[in-house]
Amino acid sequence: MFSAPSNADPTVARYNLRLAGTSGPTILFAHGYGCDASMWRLVTPGFTDNYRTALFDHVGSGRSRVPYDPDRYATLNGYADDVLAICHALGPEPVVFVGHSVSAMIGVLAAVREPERFSQLVLVCPSPCYIDDDGYQGGFTREDIESLLILLEADHDGWARAMAPTIMANPHRPELTEELVESFCRVDPQVARHFARVTFTSDNRADLERVQTPTLIIQSADDGIAPLSVGDYVHQHLAGSKLVVINTSGHCPHLSAPVETTKAIKNFLPDAGASLA
Repeated sequence: MFSAPSNADPTVARYNLRLAGTSGPTILFAHGYGCDASMWRLVTPGFTDNYRTALFDHVGSGRSRVPYDPDRYATLNGYADDVLAICHALGPEPVVFVGHSVSAMIGVLAAVREPERFSQLVLVCPSPCYIDDDGYQGGFTREDIESLLILLEADHDGWARAMAPTIMANPHRPELTEELVESFCRVDPQVARHFARVTFTSDNRADLERVQTPTLIIQSADDGIAPLSVGDYVHQHLAGSKLVVINTSGHCPHLSAPVETTKAIKNFLPDAGASLA
């Protein structure tokens, strides 16, 4: 039987922590940059019969209820602290951590520090470094990233409308792009600018080889933010990991291909997947 944090636990309000499902193992879902927990709504229903699902909003996103501290979140380690705090609040049993985009690396950092808290990691479109380097293709030059950040500094809403079509990359489904635009625009511009710089200038390549947790990497076949070369790099440098490439476009397969994403996760988990043909 799992334990559940009470509403009096400050972790619940701080991260807008919500639980659903049965008394089975816990799956903790973490959203990406500029989003909130609602982005998992097409995936989590597939797990509530056999798992306890936990959703939360990063500080500065969604309905988290604590002031954003730029010093605490000057690196991704601040967000890893938060993930570990949530894991502690959820109880002593290890969790399955599912992280999208920047949250994939946040999960890696947390699992390196307290591996006993995690039974499996699922990294959805991860990138340990967005900037190209000698022998490494991250998808962007340093000049690309600086231009992106300058645009975000100058025009937050304009940046959202310019970037969302590239990130979603599903022009035949404009409602998904518009949802992403609206999500980006809901974030406080100061938070968005700070988190973007931390996200897009981080380099967590050296952390991959320190991971001891069984890991699944889910990669979109055509992703303009974290291309196939990045997924291959993570797979090669994360011992014992499994790589699944989903036949979809864009950086958000949990929205563009939720059935396939759910199936990939279920097939990775022990004794799971039978209920999804």
